[in-house]
Amino acid sequence: MRLRHTVALALALAAAASAAPLAAADLPIFDAHIHYSHDAWANLPPAQAVDTLRKAGIRRALVSSSGDEGTQRLVAAAPDLILPSLRPYRSRSDVSTWVRDATVIPFLEERLAKHRYVAIGEFHVYGADADLPVMRRVVELAKQRGLLLHLHGDADAVERVFRQDPGARILWAHSGFTDPASVREMLRKHANLWCDLAFRSDPAAGGKVSPEWRAAFEAFPDRFMVGTDTYTPERWLYVGEHAKWAREWLADLPRPLAERIAWRNGEALMAKVARSGL
Repeated sequence: MRLRHTVALALALAAAASAAPLAAADLPIFDAHIHYSHDAWANLPPAQAVDTLRKAGIRRALVSSSGDEGTQRLVAAAPDLILPSLRPYRSRSDVSTWVRDATVIPFLEERLAKHRYVAIGEFHVYGADADLPVMRRVVELAKQRGLLLHLHGDADAVERVFRQDPGARILWAHSGFTDPASVREMLRKHANLWCDLAFRSDPAAGGKVSPEWRAAFEAFPDRFMVGTDTYTPERWLYVGEHAKWAREWLADLPRPLAERIAWRNGEALMAKVARSGL
């Protein structure tokens, strides 16, 4: 599925690069989905990564990494730009095993005691796995510290987390890779659910927002934000073009709504986290 999304997104980005409307050129971007993992450090030093983000017009970025060292390097390089999120992956191999690995919990607790974070995630969890002991402890840790949960999973997993903690705040990665109508239904049910649009090419084509996504944005103008998803090192090459592409289709929306999705929603959510955090 990722390959199909990669091809579609690459085509959309290429088209946007040559036709970005001037009306949207000044929109700052809050990027809600950036990774800077261990396999990116050698070829992309922190100063260069920060420069890439700034040149793209990204005013703030929610960053996580496998393991956490990458995030800390970027925070040290640009504390005004980087919003640190603690990923429960010590290496990429943890993606498929972490939720059944009890040793993840001491790792999270040690990092939380040592550093400041605004979120836990992005992590992958689906269905009934969200009720396993490791995931339950993650929900407890987020509740204790007032942190956002950046969850990559299905609607069932989201529902289970909210049953564990009705007051949880969840950023649903990739809007669950589900259709706009289903996203709207989830947002209608959960006031503390936000959605990033990372790695999705379907919200717009040729600079025009699809009717289904437009309806979702208009119904919930304060719940969406954009994201690049640099899940592999080469994805960092897309940061600038992705920002241009996002500005192109955002220009098809009323300016106040475009500003919300581009950056205001992310800033507002971080303000909520700051008020409730330790």
